[in-house]
Amino acid sequence: MSCKKLIFILPALIVFSGMMVAQDTTSDQNKTVIQHVPISNTSPVSGKEMYKAYCAVCHGTDGKGGGPAASALKTPPSDLTLLSKNNGGKFPALKVTSTIRGTSDLPAHGSKDMPVWGELFWNMSRGHEGEVQQRVANLTHYIESLQAK
Repeated sequence: MSCKKLIFILPALIVFSGMMVAQDTTSDQNKTVIQHVPISNTSPVSGKEMYKAYCAVCHGTDGKGGGPAASALKTPPSDLTLLSKNNGGKFPALKVTSTIRGTSDLPAHGSKDMPVWGELFWNMSRGHEGEVQQRVANLTHYIESLQAK
């Protein structure tokens, strides 16, 4: 196998994105456990599809931070519906974009609990920056559509 192929295959094997919540019912206390599963490929043109596949497990389908994995995280997921309200009524598109790409310094993104989506999108697109930009832009636009009125 060539070195070029390993560059794309190896990260894909070790990169995890989706999170599933499982209940441990064998102990006296129910313990929430996060199980990392391989990233699934979605269409880069559908922000809604990407949100459901990658974000809703923590942020909830409504964007309010109550996804099924939220209670297992050390840092609670943000309520994405309040981003505009908390930014003087203007949607902080650049901040959202940098958070998705992993270039912002939010502690939750990039930790063991929260993947850096820009890197994952890069691996999924096999290094096609245009597709990564399309994914990030469409996901950002979808999050903007979730803003509380």
